[in-house]
Amino acid sequence: MAKLVIIDDEAAILELMSKLCRAAGHTVFGCTTGIDGMAAIRSQQPDLVIVDLRIGDVNGLDLVSMCKEQFPSTAVIMVTGHGTVETAVEAMRLGAFDYLTKPFDLGDLIKTVNQALNRNNVSTAVTNSILGSSATVRSAASSKLIGHSEAIQRIFEIVRRVADNDSPVLLEGEFGVGKHMVARALHEASRRGAAPYKELQCSAMPEEALESELFGHTNGQGGIFSRASGGTVHLAEVHVLPARIQAQLNTFLDEMQARRSAWSNSNGSDFRLVVSTTICLEEASKKGTFREDLYYKLSVVPLKIPPLRERREDIKPLVDHFLKELTDRTDSRAKTMDAYALEFLEKYPWPGNISELRNAVERACAFAENDRIRPADLPTKVTQQIEVPTTSSAGGITQLPIGSTLDDFIRGQERLFIQETLKYNNGSREKTASMLGVSIATLYRKMGLNVDRKTTA
Repeated sequence: MAKLVIIDDEAAILELMSKLCRAAGHTVFGCTTGIDGMAAIRSQQPDLVIVDLRIGDVNGLDLVSMCKEQFPSTAVIMVTGHGTVETAVEAMRLGAFDYLTKPFDLGDLIKTVNQALNRNNVSTAVTNSILGSSATVRSAASSKLIGHSEAIQRIFEIVRRVADNDSPVLLEGEFGVGKHMVARALHEASRRGAAPYKELQCSAMPEEALESELFGHTNGQGGIFSRASGGTVHLAEVHVLPARIQAQLNTFLDEMQARRSAWSNSNGSDFRLVVSTTICLEEASKKGTFREDLYYKLSVVPLKIPPLRERREDIKPLVDHFLKELTDRTDSRAKTMDAYALEFLEKYPWPGNISELRNAVERACAFAENDRIRPADLPTKVTQQIEVPTTSSAGGITQLPIGSTLDDFIRGQERLFIQETLKYNNGSREKTASMLGVSIATLYRKMGLNVDRKTTA
């Protein structure tokens, strides 16, 4: 069975969830603090993490982000007693598989756990083999940049041009646009490609732990810069660095520049620095929330990654890649995306960008009943983006047929919904059947038509 890490600062809730999951046959590691939880994730490298939104020492959303950045094959479920629609959207955008609000039904918890594990039914051995020794540092598994758009092609060209330039690179873009993939691509395309690549999620650690991870521990263990000797260091979400650590990093870079000619790979001082952020760092420096002198040091080579909604032509190649990736890692039969389902994917605005698209494809694969993914298999939020008008009686008030049976009313509403979907699809019954997630024969039966009648093209 699976290995789970559950993090909740309410001991009674933690014990209840742990007992339920153990009864289902899983191995469970329970933690009451975020720090212990991150340590357990690092040491156990679980198949699934269940995390509370509000833990005393760590924000649950930060832990979701950290987990998905560093352990992409680990599924995450968020549980909270402070549920709001905004929090749910944010959790899913950051990569959570699902979201449960306390008090939750015990059956719903086990059902959600099983769904997450079924989607993520893959050995973590490959991922584990590429992890670094730090809980918050990883060696990325893949840096393959995918897309046909003009915007992504420009990024390919910039990566090629600056790969062997040791100047710091600033990557800006919304969450999930693939900044870590661009950082890895810069590393692999450079002369440093065979040396270590280290990535640190700055938002995932308390200030003291972050300081130690950057500049070294009191026990003599070196920081991330020394461990990346000869390679590349990627500092993600650099804008969250506290003012004190910004000052330390600024001084460190000044000293590195002054002494660069005297440094050698043997003392761990030779590395290429890449930083990334989801905000405009220049604006932050003007507002005084980020050191202006540090901003200029980090932005020698600025590169803005456009959101997925501005390069929709990249959606199909990304979907094809994710489908192949899932097939390869799960050793399952290949699935194809229905053309009508792809239309929904191409029209959805993707606020979570590539990360959200990947999650949607994986979820669709989990729910697809056969080898063909149809619109009904996609997340509801994707298919509901397209509005279909409803009909009503004169004056805009729908007259309810009081006195008729419930079955007759339901059949009437079903027929009305089918008619409006047909109108939206310009009369195409094949497209309507695919969109509704039913067979042509079922569509004809519900419309009261003979199955042998031809569909409209």
